[in-house]
Amino acid sequence: MCGIVGYIGTRQAYPILMDGLHRLEYRGYDSAGCALLSDNNELNIYKAKGKVADLELLADKQDNSGTLGIAHTRWATHGVPNEANAHPHASQSGNLTLVHNGIIENYVVLRTQLEAKGFTFKSETDTEVLVQLIEYTMNVTGADLPTSVRQALSKVIGAYAICVIDRRHPEQLVAARKSSPLVVGVVPDHTEFFIASDASPIAQYTKTMVYLNDEEMAVCQCGHQLSVTKLTGEEADMEVKEVNLDLSMLDKGGFPHFMLKEIFDQPAVLRDCMRGRVINNPYSDGDQLSVVLSAVTDHRKELLKTRRIIIVSCGTSWHAGLIGKQLIERFCRIPVEVAYASEFRYNDPVIESDDVVIAISQSGETADTLAAIEQAKNHGAFVFGIVNAVGSSIARNTDTGVYIHVGPEIGVASTKAFTGQVTVLTMLSLALGMAKGVISQKDYDETLEELIHIPEKIERILKQNDKIKQMAARFTYAHNFLYLGRGYNYPVALEGALKLKEISYIHAEGYPAAEMKHGPIALVDSEMPVIFIATHHVLYQKIVSNIQEVISRHGHIIAVVTEGDEEVAKMVDEVIEIPSTLECLDPVLTVIPLQLLSYHVAVAKGLDVDQPRNLAKSVTVE
Repeated sequence: MCGIVGYIGTRQAYPILMDGLHRLEYRGYDSAGCALLSDNNELNIYKAKGKVADLELLADKQDNSGTLGIAHTRWATHGVPNEANAHPHASQSGNLTLVHNGIIENYVVLRTQLEAKGFTFKSETDTEVLVQLIEYTMNVTGADLPTSVRQALSKVIGAYAICVIDRRHPEQLVAARKSSPLVVGVVPDHTEFFIASDASPIAQYTKTMVYLNDEEMAVCQCGHQLSVTKLTGEEADMEVKEVNLDLSMLDKGGFPHFMLKEIFDQPAVLRDCMRGRVINNPYSDGDQLSVVLSAVTDHRKELLKTRRIIIVSCGTSWHAGLIGKQLIERFCRIPVEVAYASEFRYNDPVIESDDVVIAISQSGETADTLAAIEQAKNHGAFVFGIVNAVGSSIARNTDTGVYIHVGPEIGVASTKAFTGQVTVLTMLSLALGMAKGVISQKDYDETLEELIHIPEKIERILKQNDKIKQMAARFTYAHNFLYLGRGYNYPVALEGALKLKEISYIHAEGYPAAEMKHGPIALVDSEMPVIFIATHHVLYQKIVSNIQEVISRHGHIIAVVTEGDEEVAKMVDEVIEIPSTLECLDPVLTVIPLQLLSYHVAVAKGLDVDQPRNLAKSVTVE
């Protein structure tokens, strides 16, 4: 959740650190800080509550020289957001300073022990305890910084990604991780190193990166090769990756917010998601399409023998999982369970060795989902990952998987990742159904043919942006919204409600439309906007009946309908039309107007759309 940037090399560190923090703002934060070892060998620490811009207003006026530095954006866990609790934190002597992402669970015990040794604390954080513990270890053992970090971390219970510097050793920067992501950027001649929570802050400087694994430590020293060891002291197997990140995806591209840009990105990125996967079948005559996923081809045996699939995920990815359940059960005839990863990890689930567990995460770093993966693997299940971030922890810790390839998603409220996940789940269902021989050729061909036309149909929906913007301005007064859908569109109702909550701070709930009578209808009155997803499919007339029930209670109704629908249009207050598609592909279209509606309501209320309060893009702590 927090963002870490570090640099050691020949350039001035401050501009690199500040640019990196801006690149990491999407992760969500409430304060920011940096530490720089100046050209005069002074350790200067600057911290500010609020945005990175507030930190720059402070640090720009100070001595920000130096070629070694670390920086941080904090999302508060221990201690309120303020300057004292912001990172970096210094040791009692002022020699060491540290930034940290994660939670030290036994920090209270460690703090009590250190206070008994004469250490005093300036903050309420668990992080300050860690830097003091490292200093205490150095004082007692006389060991160097890497050894002291290793020994101190052996006493720590919890999750961490840390970056530490010692002003007495300006040639060295130490980083370590456990259950929280950290990547090291390397240049060919080893004259400079970059540290970050993910690749986005450092991709403009180098494409050569090393993703640290759990309980590994990196020592960066200019002029020397990167040293990566396990926290036990053994040498680690270091895998160097070439990361090709499209930097244009990290800019707004003329849009006022990343969220709106990413909504409009969806036609292009879904084409990217399908490229090389939905192809003309080389074994057929004509233009028959085929879906090819190497994960299915290479692991056919494990996937075909499964009698049950369990999907684990959180938030928006969980909603995609609910759609995936319907797709897999329809096309593959395999029973599917969908679990919140945060609950799954603490339950005592029955997992068999022939089960397949599908883990879905945009960032690939979601702490609860990683823990669920570990539990599944301990039971012998085959684990399949669906992630966006290449080289992420989930991608490395699963048996196989599929990248959604929608590019970096900067807006905290997920948009293109959701449609990318549903697209991948559709392709997976079709590929597995065909491999099992349980899907009809007609269903297979029709679904693939329609799937490749989804991007152009999204483009048609996006042309209604101005209409939806005008509509949204009328709902800034609302305190509650109700979202209703059935079948494949029930999870879309959940997703639409979540989007509105996340960025407009309006309470919203999603329900299966038929469940409205079992409680939620009590809330309906003239002040309650109710959104129905009422496209032309098998349950259409059922939805029409549900609409009548809300009309009789004076609810204000917005309906997402299939183009040309006159029946519902005559009944409701507002309609948003979408092109006709197959029922199983409806969610990739029906979600688009709901994304736009939530965006424009939030903008009309003057809210920070890309960085909503209290939220982080990547939830890397419990």
